[in-house]
Amino acid sequence: MAVYFDHRLETDQAGISTDLKWFSGTPLLAVTSYSDDNGGAVTFYTEEGEKLPNTHLQKNCHVTSVSWHPNKKIVAVGWETGELLIWNEQERSLHEGVQMHKSPISVMHWSSNGTRIASGDKSGVLIVWKVDTKGRLNPNPLCQHHIQEPLTHIIARPAPPPDPASDIASLARAAVSGDESALDMFNWKRGKSNSKTTASFGPSESLSFFVGGASGGVYYVNENGQCIQCFTVDSSVRKMLYYDDKNILITITDNMMLTQHAVLLEGDTKEMIKVKLSGRNEEPIIIWAGKGLLATATGEVAIRMWDLEQDDNYVLSLDGHSSYDSNESIMCVAYCAEKGMLAGGTNMGNVALWKFHPTNNRKVEGEDKWKLQAPATVEGPVRQIQWGSNKTLMAINTIANVFVLSEQVMSSSYQDQTAVVQYGPSSLSIEVFATGNHHDLKTDIQVKGVCTTKDVLAVWNGKRVIIYEYSADKLVLKAAGSFTTEAQNVCLYEQNVYTIEGNKVQVRTFQGTIKQHMTFSEVEGNPCCINVCGNFLVVATEHGTLRVYDLSRREAKAHSNPKNIADSVHDFGTILSARCNCSGNRVSVMVKLQNNTFDSKLYIWDVETDSVQYFNFQTGRGEQDDYPPPDGAEEENESDTNDAERGKNQAMKDIAGLTHSTSHYWDPHEPKLLVCEAMAVEQEKSREIKRKPSLSKAVEDGPVELMVVSLFCTPENGVLIQDSFSLPPQVTALMGVEVPYHYFIKRPENTSSELASQQEGHVINPETGTAIYPKLVFRKVLRDFVGLENSDKGTRDAMMNFSYYLTIGNMDEAFKAIKLIRSESVWENMAKMCVKSRRLDVAYVCLGNMGHARGAKALREAHREAELDARVATLAIQLGLFEDAERLLKNCKRYDLLNEFYQSGGQWGKALETAEMYDRIHLRTTYYNYARHLEENGNTSAAIPNFEKSETHRFEVPRMLYEDPETLEQYIQRSKDKSLRKWWAQFMESNAEMDVALQFYEEAQDFFSLVRVYCFCGQIDKAAEVCNETGDKAACYYLARQYENQDQIKEAIHFFTRSQAFGSAIRLCKEHGQEEQLLNLALLGRPEDMMEAARYYEQHPRYNDKAVMLYHKAGNFSKALDLAFKTKQFGALQLISGDLDERADPELLQQCADFFLENGQYDKAVDLLAIGKKYIDALKICMERHVEITEDLADKLTPEKIEGENDTMDRLKILEGIADVCMHQGQYHIATKKFTQAGNKMKAMKALLKSGDTEKIVFFAGVSRQREIYVMAANYLQSLDWRKDPEIMKSIIGFYTKGRALHLLAGFYDACAQVEIDEYQNYDKALGALGEAYKCMSKAKVEDETLQEEKMAHLKHKITLIKKFVQARRVYEENSEEAMKQCQVLLEETDLDSGVRVGDVLGFMIEHYARRERWKAAYSSLEELRSRLKGGNPAYYVNTRTIEAIHRALDVPLSRTINPDKMNGFRSPEDEEGDFIEEDVADDSYSHNV
Repeated sequence: MAVYFDHRLETDQAGISTDLKWFSGTPLLAVTSYSDDNGGAVTFYTEEGEKLPNTHLQKNCHVTSVSWHPNKKIVAVGWETGELLIWNEQERSLHEGVQMHKSPISVMHWSSNGTRIASGDKSGVLIVWKVDTKGRLNPNPLCQHHIQEPLTHIIARPAPPPDPASDIASLARAAVSGDESALDMFNWKRGKSNSKTTASFGPSESLSFFVGGASGGVYYVNENGQCIQCFTVDSSVRKMLYYDDKNILITITDNMMLTQHAVLLEGDTKEMIKVKLSGRNEEPIIIWAGKGLLATATGEVAIRMWDLEQDDNYVLSLDGHSSYDSNESIMCVAYCAEKGMLAGGTNMGNVALWKFHPTNNRKVEGEDKWKLQAPATVEGPVRQIQWGSNKTLMAINTIANVFVLSEQVMSSSYQDQTAVVQYGPSSLSIEVFATGNHHDLKTDIQVKGVCTTKDVLAVWNGKRVIIYEYSADKLVLKAAGSFTTEAQNVCLYEQNVYTIEGNKVQVRTFQGTIKQHMTFSEVEGNPCCINVCGNFLVVATEHGTLRVYDLSRREAKAHSNPKNIADSVHDFGTILSARCNCSGNRVSVMVKLQNNTFDSKLYIWDVETDSVQYFNFQTGRGEQDDYPPPDGAEEENESDTNDAERGKNQAMKDIAGLTHSTSHYWDPHEPKLLVCEAMAVEQEKSREIKRKPSLSKAVEDGPVELMVVSLFCTPENGVLIQDSFSLPPQVTALMGVEVPYHYFIKRPENTSSELASQQEGHVINPETGTAIYPKLVFRKVLRDFVGLENSDKGTRDAMMNFSYYLTIGNMDEAFKAIKLIRSESVWENMAKMCVKSRRLDVAYVCLGNMGHARGAKALREAHREAELDARVATLAIQLGLFEDAERLLKNCKRYDLLNEFYQSGGQWGKALETAEMYDRIHLRTTYYNYARHLEENGNTSAAIPNFEKSETHRFEVPRMLYEDPETLEQYIQRSKDKSLRKWWAQFMESNAEMDVALQFYEEAQDFFSLVRVYCFCGQIDKAAEVCNETGDKAACYYLARQYENQDQIKEAIHFFTRSQAFGSAIRLCKEHGQEEQLLNLALLGRPEDMMEAARYYEQHPRYNDKAVMLYHKAGNFSKALDLAFKTKQFGALQLISGDLDERADPELLQQCADFFLENGQYDKAVDLLAIGKKYIDALKICMERHVEITEDLADKLTPEKIEGENDTMDRLKILEGIADVCMHQGQYHIATKKFTQAGNKMKAMKALLKSGDTEKIVFFAGVSRQREIYVMAANYLQSLDWRKDPEIMKSIIGFYTKGRALHLLAGFYDACAQVEIDEYQNYDKALGALGEAYKCMSKAKVEDETLQEEKMAHLKHKITLIKKFVQARRVYEENSEEAMKQCQVLLEETDLDSGVRVGDVLGFMIEHYARRERWKAAYSSLEELRSRLKGGNPAYYVNTRTIEAIHRALDVPLSRTINPDKMNGFRSPEDEEGDFIEEDVADDSYSHNV
């Protein structure tokens, strides 16, 4: 809670104050005034209200306009004469601009950085001046425009948002961290020309203005000084506002017309909205009151608000607070964005304050987001309000006087049953709870701090301390002394006053005499806060040093060694508050960090062990538990923890998300109990935090602003949460704790909620017994002590120990502590504690001691609920804690139980809403229960729609209204429900009112009952008409029976047919010989009807064909076939056989098959034999009669395999038979399938080989895993063009290897080598392939070892020959002659052609001789080649150009060597260039370790 201290400024009492303007930086106020004697003046004041000396600007004319520089202490003042003065407070200099205005200056505005100022006068002259850094105007203005109307308002167009890439602040930070690109942007590096360039960061200043005139014109002046008219409004422009987020210009005229214009890039505008504002037109004040929110004060009793974002409008009134008069009018308004505070000045001297409270996701009316606060009061009607740059300052203009209001947090103090609360600048409210006395104290100073004990009160204002003493009976308060000191912190202990003065703590008497002082070194820092609890004093310094003193002796003595808390706090800034407990062994400390933010941790120094613990309000955990879950896991599963752990976890969830502690107090008698007030997370940040269920607030509720958290602090168990709850709405702050009460500062408002809460906070006067209600102090009983407020100390200690042991989970000690307590109310209170702590194990014991059998039974039954909160809610309901039960059920999302809870409590509106939104499965049941509730209360008219919504109205409404037939009839006539009309028709029929019954039967479309009543009344023709029109089966059947009884057979058969009662129609046809109609009826009827008709026709030989057809249609194939054979109906026989399946009689199938064999329809015969499982006969027919076996027929011919049993020999034989027939017919794929099913993979592979499907052959070989099949597949693949497909070659090698046919693999490698020689002349690769062939042959296991040795010898000889040739070719580059000698030796081998082609050797030699131009040797070798080829073409081995060159050199005809007709194109001149070409082979899969 805060109060506003008012300072009346020393203004000219003979004049009036006309305007106020705050400087945006250091609080500095410019007050404009006028008096007849002194003229106009501008006076400057500090935030304390002191006038600045030698800064009085005065002229014998009115001041018409004042505008502060946006950044510097420079103010521009416009005068009635057109003069423009600039006062520089920093330089204390006055500058006068060139007087270019001849009329009063009416508008002035600086650019956003203060480099320009625009001024306009009442004659329409608008001038834009350039201004230097000292505020001096350039004599030559940037521009001057003569607008043909007086100027009334001006605003600057905001600058566009800065480009993040060129933001100077962020670039500077990046440059410092070493970012090269940022350094380049600052041009710290030189370019190639070694000259520095200037970085362009873009325009960051707003240099454009919008100006409004008295005739309604709105003009735009751009940064170049050009002026254009944007638009015109209907009357004088009173106010212009710029909506920066959406680039919208808002204009308000004198007649309260508001227009919105979208502002385009070059200043052009486009009208969007035009509306008329409500309110008086006399001097309205319109301002921004938030994002897109306009506030208007027009001298009425309320402020009008318009939300442009939501297109919503509402009013803020003064209702609901006793401090305002009903006739009070709001004359002016101002808004502080930092505080979210709206201030309205009234005609009775009040400054009304509204605090904005944003909501999370809840739909809240606009006026409910603003909360009216206690007013600040000044003397005289308020005409103007201005918030200062310091958000705690506010300037008030009452015309006659000017006040500066500074916000001051109200001081309070509590100790020893005595509470003091400040409620005015110099007013104190004192409550003595021990005696029930109340005192109101008016001091001589404006109070900035108070401290009280049970005997003494100290108040101070930073300059003076006054001491008051209470009389022995607490009835009188008298001054005991005062002294002058600048101490800001004062504490009392017995007859001593402790003050902080500089680097000392002084111990003074009540008169100020210094008895002792405690000095702190420069390293420790100056003391910043002190506190006394019990007999101990704690002093904290700004550098983090803590000292504890024992005050029980004559002088304060050090209780322990000093402790520097900064060593235990990361990024320590300073200490905000420090307090010690009553034993002096623990000190709690609030800390601010280096970045000027509050630390979320409250630190606790254990003096005895010299250790520091902490409690983290952001996580809700003490240091012993403050660690992140493993691997980012979520919260622990409830089922994996006991009740103690669940309670502990839930207590953590209740407070997790708080930002920091705002105050903390130790209990004066219990050293373990610490109570803190903590602030919730900011509204914007709270949306990012995952909400957790909490007993203190529902999940869908927004975060509370303040919470009270009680902690137990012990060295063994750390810091644990004992209790937590939201700050009660009727209080503003926690001021202390003393078991069994919390003490709070009450809100000063006298609202109805406060009166309701007084029942809990009252005090009983021990002498008179009367109830006394403290004015500004509210007491709330600690959770554990409800019902024990007046108990003795032993009982309180026992309950405190119980609470402590319960918190740490030691149940044995907890119950020992309270074993002597017999009070049922105490046990009930402890049971209620279990709701908050979720300790159901303790709740069982409490309910038992209470004798609450019903509650214990309900809790046992609730044990089956999976959610802990649902079980706790059951306990809360039994204890009457309905709000807690409701919140728990919402948090665990058990909307079914919540619905039942609402119904049980008679909250039907909430029950229906819950069922509609979350529990739709019980929606009808809820409506039904509500209807029964209304019926029991006699509200039948309201019960009817709820019965309808529950869809039980067809039974329930007639039951409910049975005793009131008139109302029932009216309801049924209004209702369009057919069931109800049918019920009413039956009711009328039972009362023999047939005409009414017929009417309602017809309306209900109950045609059966309609026909029945018509027949009863003898109107059978009308009944027939109804049946023919509607075709209702029941009605038609009933009418047919009536006709049958009257022997009207034709009509009876007709209506039996319409009712689809074909059996009855067939019966009549048989009885009356209507055979023709019988067939049609039988075909329409069921199989039983067909069978009956067929038997009838079978007895009459002339209708045998119909009998066969009906037997067939009825599915009795055996009877149909038997009859068809007997009567020789072969056409029908063929038709019936198509529908036969395995369920048919095998003899009939055989008979049909024989029939088709005799008639040459072999495929049908085979099909029937397959159905009849005559597989061998069917296969014989397929083989002999060439019946093609398809996939379907093959499957029919395959006997079924019995699951779990091996195939029989017969089945395998049949499968191989099918495969043989398929092989004979060329159906190789089917044959493969059947051979595979028979398990004969060899034959399956042979069939697949015949199909030639290479892909399937490779696949089948891969899955068969049999050596013989691998070899077969490889042999097959060798028959393909494996030379061009490397994959086939790899498959061949792989299959031979897997099949262990190494001798065959050796042959394949030999073939590969020959291919390399014949096609590619690649002897290197051929040598590699032969090497692999030799390895395989040597490893092969062949029965004929002699043959194996011969093959190995052959391969070895072949390898030797090729090696010689390869060696000769390799030696050629180094020694060609040696290579030729080796070739000559090679040519002398007798069987050279077995390894190396002679043509390749001779061709190699010829090419050599040709290069050396040894033409004769070349020709000789060419002749030898021709003779060895025996008619072959030498051009295959020697380049044709080489042959031609040899012949030309020797002048020998070419025809002697080459026959042109036998030339191939392998080495033609067109295809080759060069002397010698050795081609490469595309694949080298066998060149190395294939």
